[in-house]
Amino acid sequence: MGRVSALWRYPIKAVGRASADRISFEAGKTTPWDRVWGIAHTNAVYEGDGWQHCRNFIRAAGSPKLMAVSAQLDEDAGTVTLSHPDRPTITVNPDQDQNTLIDWVAPLVAEGRPAPSSVYRTTRGITDSRLQSISVGNLASLRALSDKLGRPVSEHRFRANVWLDGLAPWEEFDWVGKDITIGDATFAVREPMERCRATEANPDTGERDIATLALLQTWGHRDFTVNVECTQSGTVAIGDEISL
Repeated sequence: MGRVSALWRYPIKAVGRASADRISFEAGKTTPWDRVWGIAHTNAVYEGDGWQHCRNFIRAAGSPKLMAVSAQLDEDAGTVTLSHPDRPTITVNPDQDQNTLIDWVAPLVAEGRPAPSSVYRTTRGITDSRLQSISVGNLASLRALSDKLGRPVSEHRFRANVWLDGLAPWEEFDWVGKDITIGDATFAVREPMERCRATEANPDTGERDIATLALLQTWGHRDFTVNVECTQSGTVAIGDEISL
């Protein structure tokens, strides 16, 4: 049915993307090292000490320059190296270097938006969904977007954890309510993911240059990628096959 073409983690929510060759998923949990930290802003209001709503954190939907951050993750050291065309490259441990991280990211937050104020960490990924979700994208659907626009649309606009190739466009939406196996892990496909204005920003420059939501709406929705939950632990690697 298709194969894994890319794997990604986003260690700091909305701030950087880090590639991986393989990921070991655990049943009932989000992607390891994905959205481990979030940078809360001055207007954040927490609900308990677990998962928090995305409105509490700086986001590319309101600060598009954040989309151009790339990252390298050192799992052993617990550090993240961040790069951006307008900022010096830094390596930080977000638990220990909160002030350094906040100072680095502050110029990327749009004028008029609440300023970054603290680093939040929880035991699960701070995904946009209350589900312990993992995002899976279909490159054929991405190519359909590119064809309609008339120029390439980068996969980085959609910040998926797993990208698949060799499928039909929009086939992933037919999987909702079904189970899929990727590598030796199994996932329950829960829902399509409705998109926000973060996808309008160019992941190389951080400038808004595509009306992504209007483009998606030509298909009658604003959905792209699907949220899944891991139901059987296993490892997924680039090149692994997928089956229903």
